Amino acid sequence: MALGMADRSATRLHRFAVLTASATCVLLFLGGLVTSTGSGLAVPDWPLSFGQVFPEMVGGVLFEHGHRLAASAVGLLTLVLAVWVVVSDTRPSIRGLAVAMLVAVILQGVLGGVTVLYKLPLAVSVTHACLAQIFFCLSVTMAIVTGPAWGTPRRPALSFATPVAALGAITTVAVFCQLILGALTRHLGAGLAIPDFPLAFGRLLPPLETTPIAVHFAHRCGALVVTMLVTALVAAVLRAEPGLRHLATLLAMLVVTQVTLAMLLLATHRAVLPTTLHLVVGAGIFATSVAISLRAARLAAVRERATSLPHPVLA
Repeated sequence: MALGMADRSATRLHRFAVLTASATCVLLFLGGLVTSTGSGLAVPDWPLSFGQVFPEMVGGVLFEHGHRLAASAVGLLTLVLAVWVVVSDTRPSIRGLAVAMLVAVILQGVLGGVTVLYKLPLAVSVTHACLAQIFFCLSVTMAIVTGPAWGTPRRPALSFATPVAALGAITTVAVFCQLILGALTRHLGAGLAIPDFPLAFGRLLPPLETTPIAVHFAHRCGALVVTMLVTALVAAVLRAEPGLRHLATLLAMLVVTQVTLAMLLLATHRAVLPTTLHLVVGAGIFATSVAISLRAARLAAVRERATSLPHPVLA
């Protein structure tokens, strides 16, 4: 009876973690709309909006204040989730993850305010964008580790000794570096600094005469590196980890979608929808690579522990 109640409580916690991660994905989309529509300073004050809690939602105010409302909702969900995990979960690592999420969402709110009050300084805006991606992956990680497939033992933890786990970790780092370059490209207004694709000004190597062109070209080079790493990771998963095939397939589909959106972004001169979806799909690639890395490392640790246990001697 007690075990059944514990299982139901764990299921509810997992579902709430999934809800928080899903809400964070929506928040990323809304944040992308703010920058895609140039609405970052549509509301000049913070934490209120024109001195009000609910200003008239017209023009850029709709995007900026809507983003603030969604951020407040995600902050509340994160607070509830953090308290729930600390109270109900005995695993120190999961408790630490919950606290990290809470600290990150508070810091993100402060950075959002600083961004507005100081009129969109580049360093703060880029940090705000990158922390949003980190927080999203923390929320996805929480949804994974509270799920039934993860298990509850304190050990084994994680092992990156297998090719899939190691390559997954390398790919995750590369994707995050690419997200930083993407944030720089977006906040520098360099999305159209190189107007053609796949060449750059009709050449393989463009004239790197300005910062926007250099950053844009670095972002393209990063995309090539990420695509190659993802291809290698998907091949490794299909060869060695059949249980992760659905995640590998999703990752491959997201990368193809991302490249398509990049071409649409140029063809439509940074139309709002493809520009915003480009940001969200990038977050999806990051989260999926994190999920593959975590699950592969978990499976590797389980196998290592199984082989290290003493086997019974048969008479």
